Amino acid sequence: MSNILITGTNRGLGLEFARQYASAGWQVIACCRNPHKADALQRLKLKHADRLSIHALDVADCARIDQLAKQLSGNTIDVLINNAGVYQYGGEGFRSIDYAAWLDSFRINTMAPLKMAEAFIQHIAKSEQKKIINITSKMGSIDDNRSGHHYLYRSSKAALNMVTKSLAIDLATYGITTIVLHPGLVQTDMGGYGAPTTVEQSISGMREVIARIGSKDSGKFYDFRGQEIAW
Repeated sequence: MSNILITGTNRGLGLEFARQYASAGWQVIACCRNPHKADALQRLKLKHADRLSIHALDVADCARIDQLAKQLSGNTIDVLINNAGVYQYGGEGFRSIDYAAWLDSFRINTMAPLKMAEAFIQHIAKSEQKKIINITSKMGSIDDNRSGHHYLYRSSKAALNMVTKSLAIDLATYGITTIVLHPGLVQTDMGGYGAPTTVEQSISGMREVIARIGSKDSGKFYDFRGQEIAW
């Protein structure tokens, strides 16, 4: 049976990742900051009690990441999905930058996925599938930036893309495949509920991409339809 660890599972994309993988028979390690407040996730656990566990994890807390890795030391992790992320509303425009919020964006969107990879490297290396998936955004593509603005989010996701490219090179000796995935403009709190793609469509598409990728794809940037995106 395959094991998956997903961050940011209290709502949106992370919750749907947990729902679809649990329904498909995977063992799901679902992480979020406040499990006692994650009502939808708790209901999902009741439905899949035999294959979904919930763990408190603030990805901005490196010590807590290390603690969870130690706690799960007996587990293999076939797929690590670094889904937790933040978009800082306000303070994103030129001459109105919230620099403290910018640091938070980098801490959560860029640094945390690298820390997760470092902490869980042995869990992943011992697994059969050996995959790290970092959820990014097309807004992190320099090639695609034709509207400016969104300095905090764009830069932190562009940096995540670079982190992922370096991981693909550095972890090749472990046989680990790592990519960045753009989920599309999705009907979530971040994407807005008038967005063209449903959460179910996005996650279903990304699961197909995750299932088919191998070492030849490591370090690449894909969208949820499997189309490669220019950096």
